Amino acid sequence: MENKKNNKKKPLKLSLSGRLQVRKNLGPSGSGKNQGNKKTIQIVFKNKNNQQKSSSTAKSNFRGSSSFRTSSFRTPNAPVIFPKNNFKSKSTKNFRSNNNTAIDSKKNQQKRTTLKPTNKESRKLNLTKIIDQENQEFDKFPSLAKLKRASERERNKNEESVEEEKIIKEIIIPEIITVQELANRMAEKTAVVVKTLMKMGVMANAAQSLEADTAALVATELGHKVKLVNEDDILKEIEDKADNENDLIKRAPVVTIMGHVDHGKTTILDAFRNSNVASKEAGGITQHIGAYQTNKDNKKITFIDTPGHEAFSNMRARGSKTTDIIILVVAADDGLKPQTIESISHAKAAKVPIILAINKIDLPAADPDKIRKELLNHEIIVEKLSGEVLDVEISALKKTNLGKLESAIHLQADLLNLTANPKRSARGVVIESKLEKGRGSVATVLVQKGTLKVGDIFVSGSEWGKVKALINDRGENLKEASPSQPVEVLGFDANPLAGDDFIVVDNENGAKKIAEYRSKKKLQKKNTVIKTNVDEMFKQISKGEETFVDVIIKADVQGSAEAIESSILKLSTEEVKTRVIFKGVGAITESDVALANSSKGFIIGFNVRSIPQAREVAKRDGVDIKYYSIIYELIDDIRNLMSGSLKPDLKENITGNVEIREIFTVSKIGKIAGCFVKEGNISRNSKIRLLRDNVVIHTGTINSLKRFKEEVKEVNHGYECGVMIENYSDIKTNDIIETFEIIETARKL
Repeated sequence: MENKKNNKKKPLKLSLSGRLQVRKNLGPSGSGKNQGNKKTIQIVFKNKNNQQKSSSTAKSNFRGSSSFRTSSFRTPNAPVIFPKNNFKSKSTKNFRSNNNTAIDSKKNQQKRTTLKPTNKESRKLNLTKIIDQENQEFDKFPSLAKLKRASERERNKNEESVEEEKIIKEIIIPEIITVQELANRMAEKTAVVVKTLMKMGVMANAAQSLEADTAALVATELGHKVKLVNEDDILKEIEDKADNENDLIKRAPVVTIMGHVDHGKTTILDAFRNSNVASKEAGGITQHIGAYQTNKDNKKITFIDTPGHEAFSNMRARGSKTTDIIILVVAADDGLKPQTIESISHAKAAKVPIILAINKIDLPAADPDKIRKELLNHEIIVEKLSGEVLDVEISALKKTNLGKLESAIHLQADLLNLTANPKRSARGVVIESKLEKGRGSVATVLVQKGTLKVGDIFVSGSEWGKVKALINDRGENLKEASPSQPVEVLGFDANPLAGDDFIVVDNENGAKKIAEYRSKKKLQKKNTVIKTNVDEMFKQISKGEETFVDVIIKADVQGSAEAIESSILKLSTEEVKTRVIFKGVGAITESDVALANSSKGFIIGFNVRSIPQAREVAKRDGVDIKYYSIIYELIDDIRNLMSGSLKPDLKENITGNVEIREIFTVSKIGKIAGCFVKEGNISRNSKIRLLRDNVVIHTGTINSLKRFKEEVKEVNHGYECGVMIENYSDIKTNDIIETFEIIETARKL
């Protein structure tokens, strides 16, 4: 009865889903006659652990409907009697079938602990608490990001389990290499390389540079083979190789036309080519380097027409031997001019044979014999005066004796025996370069060896490119260019310098590396302090590599220049000889600087100064210019300068005599000689000779000098000391240590 009262006082409140489930289980409501037969609902509470194991859907279903059983108030053994008017026959059948199905499913299910309420508080059903608990349990499910991370870890485990075979590479390591570049060459992750360095105690990031030894240790640690190379080794790929004599064929001579302005250089070239080049130039003066080839009776000649000898010297200063023969053009009515004399100096410095062309002989004032006599002053003796220099009298305008000049060129070429191998990769030199709108960087290249073809990859100085087109001097497109043939080359990435080499390489990657290396060296040279030619010259002389001092003299008057020349030549000795490669009158120009640079000499200015452009070029190229106003000071200065280039006299001075009386052997150190100073003294910096029976068995230096246990700088006569010889241990008792010093005495002229 108490339970009934409690149930009445505190009725259970079910949610809408719970009430619907109750109706479904109980079936439709009966008639009003049997309303007195009350039905009880027993709520079964499930264990919390079992709730967590089941799915969320099952949880919600159990909470919503719990587990309901219906029963009448009857005796335990009384049979179950359903009222007739409560259910229809159809409903009763459905209920029984549903009940049987529920019983069968319960048999198959595992037994669950059923908690029955023990007190009044536990009988309360707080739906809010149940819903909050359900939400908390839903929050315990993993998030989508967590599931993705888990799947990623699983995939990584699978990848690690299937280990691929590691590819071992041969890594080429230069003197300096960055961490990133090293990782790329090994095909390893940068993080792996950094981790390996950290294990070795080196903290470095991807952009930092490593020495070759450290990089080699890292590569070896990661299982790769190492090949150490110097940066200069990259240039070995483009070193010139000797050609097989069987592949050599005769090539056309390369002729450079030089001389004074308006003496007819370009007119001679026009006459050979049957064209008019000079009319295209500003004022009829050649403004740029032109390279052309003529072909008469299957005999080819390549001509290089320069705007002056400066360009010729600039090319020679870069180490390029562009020409085989020089034609010196002199106007018969004008005689020798300053530029003619400079051209002679440049030709002599290049050690190239000269052919004299005396032009304008058709003019009434022409006097060829006067030209020949003037050239005697410059040590050019023509054949008519029993010399070796070929000379031809011509008239370029009227095309007189051009055949003789051409024959003289072929004769000189036969004497030189000019040959080349066309079956190799092309090598050449850049004559000029320019930037043209619509065509990019265009360079005139003289092919010296091999055959240049369209599509070849090349390196020129610090630039590289791929040959896109070849154009000859007549504007015709070519597929290939043979030796001694000048062509315009399209395909440079930037403008090269006149005199730069032109070398065809195998692949684009090699071309880029060489160009990058040269560019880096060029930048380093630009940022370093440039030693003057004088410093370099006397340094080579002191090593015995140089025997001549080349001097260029510029004075205010010709008499002063000749006096200075004779005074300097008198200072020559057997070891060092002075050589005046050019003397002239007037200011120091860029041409003088170019000649001094190519000859590795220096310039003397007597009562003259250099023009601003010449000063800039001299500063850039490291050419030394010395100014004087008193001739005696000039001679004294040159004498002292040459005296400094002489090797000093060396004199030996014996400073001490030490006897070895005892030998002590110390582990991990070596043998120490217990000595007594018999004569003079012995110092820490002394050079020594070890004598045994008055025979020198070793010459070297002292590693350690001690008196008692203290290191000392010097031990004097009559005292004992301990001596350890540098990198030598074959010492015996009664050996004599002789100490000496070398005294250098400067020599004077």
